[in-house]
Amino acid sequence: MKEVEARLPSTFTTQVAREFGVHPRDLYAWRDDGRIIELSRGVFRRAEAAPATFPDLLAVAHRVPRAVVCCVSAAAAHDLTDELVSAVQIAVPNSSAAPRIDFPPVTSFRFDQATFELGLSRLEAAPGEWVRIYSPTRTVVDLMRLRSRLGEPIAYAALNRYLRSRAAKPGLLLEFAAKLGVYGPVRQALDISTAG
Repeated sequence: MKEVEARLPSTFTTQVAREFGVHPRDLYAWRDDGRIIELSRGVFRRAEAAPATFPDLLAVAHRVPRAVVCCVSAAAAHDLTDELVSAVQIAVPNSSAAPRIDFPPVTSFRFDQATFELGLSRLEAAPGEWVRIYSPTRTVVDLMRLRSRLGEPIAYAALNRYLRSRAAKPGLLLEFAAKLGVYGPVRQALDISTAG
């Protein structure tokens, strides 16, 4: 069984373990022995694997592969905010049902299918393991779009931090804002931020 355990990926689901011939009884025995760590229901990480930088994002990505890390969670990952996020914020297409995940806590947003992949990027949540996340540009626009729900201070602070970064693309920011129906507020905030 050690041989099978060694062939498993660093992070895996119960289904993947079954595909490798691991019985659920053995899987939970490994967890109880500390050989694997349960990141979320049905998502495990080998104890000897390199530490994950974003274990919660990794767990959610395995639970909901189609989801995209968004809003304040994406802003925190991109260093656009100092806000502490109490739940992983993910976007799912508006045609999908919101996932139910108890741990880690998750907040789901249903985004329009037509623009769902606009600004889609990837983040290395653990060495060699990637999760879907919105780019910094899309993240800022989403925070502006949802500022009444998530808070104007968070949105404007993220915009200002984004504009100070070397990777800032004000033209792309406005293009995304137009496609996501928030051009006016983003244009106004951009004008105020760059006026000083």
